[in-house]
Amino acid sequence: MAQFVKIWFDPEADFLEVRFSDELGYMRETENDDLMERVNTNGQVIGFSIFQVSTLPKDKPLFAQLAAVSS
Repeated sequence: MAQFVKIWFDPEADFLEVRFSDELGYMRETENDDLMERVNTNGQVIGFSIFQVSTLPKDKPLFAQLAAVSS
C-alpha cells in the first residue's frame, strides 16, 4: 500500500512542512530548535516542520529523532 505525504515550502518564511496525515494535530518542540513535530491527539507523529531551511548545512544532513508513542 502506497503512503502519500504532503510537502509545503514557503521560501519567504524559509519554512518546510511535511505531513503524513490530514488528521488534526498540534506542533510540539523537539531537541532541535529548527524542527517541530506535528502530533495528533494521541501523541503520534503525523508530520514535521523545519524552520530556517536555507541556513541548514549543504554538506551534511539534518538528523532528528521524532518521538514515538508506545501503544
